[in-house]
Amino acid sequence: MPHILLINPNSSQATTDMMVRIAQDHAPAGYTVVGATAANGPSMIINEVELAAAATEVEATWRSTQVPHAGVIISAFGDPGVMQVREASRPIPVVGICEASMLEASEGGRRFGVATVTPDLVAAIDAKAHALGLGALYTGAQLTPGEPRALTADAGALEEALSDAVRACLKDGAQAVIIGGGPLGQAAVRLAQRFDVPIIAPISAAMRRLSACIAGGLAAPVGAAARA
Repeated sequence: MPHILLINPNSSQATTDMMVRIAQDHAPAGYTVVGATAANGPSMIINEVELAAAATEVEATWRSTQVPHAGVIISAFGDPGVMQVREASRPIPVVGICEASMLEASEGGRRFGVATVTPDLVAAIDAKAHALGLGALYTGAQLTPGEPRALTADAGALEEALSDAVRACLKDGAQAVIIGGGPLGQAAVRLAQRFDVPIIAPISAAMRRLSACIAGGLAAPVGAAARA
């Protein structure tokens, strides 16, 4: 049975397990998702220093894996290490959850925003939207209050805070809203059921895009090949 490798750049095994469950729900028939957790670094990446360090850790995690795989998902919203692993792994496709969710959110020319918990990563999120050529459709990020790691430890409070951030994105003119963060994966799945507008769960979006890459024999995400 072929495998899909999901790399969690955060060093929390519990978070990896949650991500794998979500990814498996959207995996192509016959594929098994296998998780790999960063050996070093924070349990949750919340600033640009940690994000930059995670790129090296992601590449090291990928190189150390012993599991043959048909594709890779980088499951942190800043997509750390995605370009390095993509280049080294060709022709095996590699997808980051940020790029995948932004490409999906913007389909058909939709305006989109990001609801997230990490104020110190907003600049990186903004930069990603522009790097993908989606700046004209991007309405910006809306934040939850409080310390990110403390908030994510309370599932109920996290969901409600993100719900408020989603509403703020909609007031900004967003027609679709991304829940911006790998560790927010379960909240993203629940929030998608609460709104009439598209709420994009990044891990699910990444698996859909990776599935399209695998089916089409592509090494880069559909819609982003020219920018990879």
